[in-house]
Amino acid sequence: MSQKSPISSRIAQVEESATLAIDAKAKSLKASGVDVIGFGAGEPDFPTPEFIVEAAIKAAQDPKNHKYTPAIGLLELREAISLKTRRDSGLEFSPNQIIVTNGGKHAIFNTIMTLVDEGDEVLIPSPYWTTYPELVKLAGGVPVAVPTSIREGYKVTPQALEPYITERTKLFIHVSPSNPTGAVYSPEETFDLGRFLLDKGLWVMTDEIYEHLTYDEVKSTPILSSVPELTERTVIVNGVAKTYAMTGWRIGWMISPPQVHKAASNLQSQVTSNISNISQRAAVAALLADLSCLDEMRTAFDRRRKTMVAMLSEIDGFNTLEPEGAFYVFPDVSGVFGRSIGDTKVTSSMDLTEVILEQAEVAVVPGEAFGAPGHLRLSYALADSALVEGLERIQKLLQG
Repeated sequence: MSQKSPISSRIAQVEESATLAIDAKAKSLKASGVDVIGFGAGEPDFPTPEFIVEAAIKAAQDPKNHKYTPAIGLLELREAISLKTRRDSGLEFSPNQIIVTNGGKHAIFNTIMTLVDEGDEVLIPSPYWTTYPELVKLAGGVPVAVPTSIREGYKVTPQALEPYITERTKLFIHVSPSNPTGAVYSPEETFDLGRFLLDKGLWVMTDEIYEHLTYDEVKSTPILSSVPELTERTVIVNGVAKTYAMTGWRIGWMISPPQVHKAASNLQSQVTSNISNISQRAAVAALLADLSCLDEMRTAFDRRRKTMVAMLSEIDGFNTLEPEGAFYVFPDVSGVFGRSIGDTKVTSSMDLTEVILEQAEVAVVPGEAFGAPGHLRLSYALADSALVEGLERIQKLLQG
C-alpha cells in the first residue's frame, strides 16, 4: 500500500510567492558576500515616518494595548479607515463594515475565502499579482486569467472580458494602479468596466493598495466612485504598507457589504483573532494625518521611474511602457529570445532572469510569475545609485 502524502492536496497545489522567493535569494546572496542588486522587492525603501513610529512607542508603553481587542480591529482604527476612505475616495462606509487584517494580503485572503465556493470562476486580468490565483485555488475556485498586452496598456476592457464569462463566473479582481505593470485605469475606462460588471451581476474585489502612488498628474479612480451601484457587490481591500512605508507593520483592511462582513469576521475570529495592537495604534496615527509624508517618497519614485524606463528602453529587444502608478516597470523582453548570452541561449524570461542573476548579479522577477511570459518585473523602490548600477550591469550584459 502506497503511503498517503501528509500534505493536503489543496495546500500542495499552492505555489511559493515568486517575488518573495527572488527577494530572499537576492538577500541570501548578498549576505554571503555577493554584490547582488535586487529589483525584486515590492516595498518602499524609505523608513516609516517618525510620527508613526512615535505613536507605536507610546502605544507599547500603555498596558491597555497588551490585551486582546475585537477580532475585527480597534474601533479607533476602523473609524480612521472610514474617515480616510471618505477623504480619499468620497465614499461613506460605517466602521462596522470594516475589518482590520494582517496586511493587504490577509484582506485578499479573507475576501476570496468568503466569496469563492468550490468551482466558482474568478476573472483575473493578466499580468496579475502572483497571490491572486493562488488564493483562488486555495478556496477551491478556478482562476481565469484574462490576458492583456502592452498594446492595450495592460488594461482589460469589457469586450475582452465578455468571452471569459460563464455561468460559473462569480468574482472579478480589479487593481488600479497595477502590480506588476503600473497601469492606471482612466475615469472613463473605470466607468465602462464598472457598468459591465454591474450588468453581468458579478462580485468585485478592488485592490487599492497603490492608490496614492501615481505620477504625471494621473489619479486613480475608485470603481465605486465611478459606479456606486456596485456597492452591494464589491469588497475594497487596502492597507498602509505602500503609502506610509509600513510593509512590516502588517496592517490592511477590507470594506464589504454587511453579509460579507459578518462571514469574514467569523473567519478572522477563528484564524487570527485581532491584529497587533501596537501596529493598529500606529496605523491610526498614519491615517489621521495628511498625506504630506508621502511627498518625498513619491518624488523619489517618479525620478527613479523615469530613469529606469529610459535605461531599459536603450536595451535592444526590450519594449518598455512607462508606468503611471505603483513602483514597477514591466518590459516586454521577448525581443531578446533566441539570443545567446555567454553559454546560455535565452528562450524565455525565466532563462533571462537566471542569466541576469548569475552573470550580472542583478535580481529581477520573471513574467511567468505574473501570468505574462516574455516579461520582467523590476521594482524601482531602491536607492538611486543602486538602481543605476543595476541597470548599467544589465545593459552591459545584454549589449555586450
